[in-house]
Amino acid sequence: MAVKVLIPTPLQQLTKNKATVECSASNVGDLIESLEASFPGIKARLCDEEGAPRRFLNFYVNSEDIRFLDGTQTPLKDGDEVSIVPAVAGG
Repeated sequence: MAVKVLIPTPLQQLTKNKATVECSASNVGDLIESLEASFPGIKARLCDEEGAPRRFLNFYVNSEDIRFLDGTQTPLKDGDEVSIVPAVAGG
């Protein structure tokens, strides 16, 4: 199943400067593994040492934050769009 993934600018160096890539995955965790298989080294930028998404990155499936869904077990279906969005802090 094809899932569209929107890659933030700071990570595009790992995706051969592509802002959008397509992957096949049944859930967000599988998507991260698929990205790693296609773009070695990206998982270390997306996940911490335990394999959980880094705190300063937000993952959205069709504009829904996965933290309010099923986390990395959030299911994906053909045509879904996953956005990886770096958190922005300010003051």
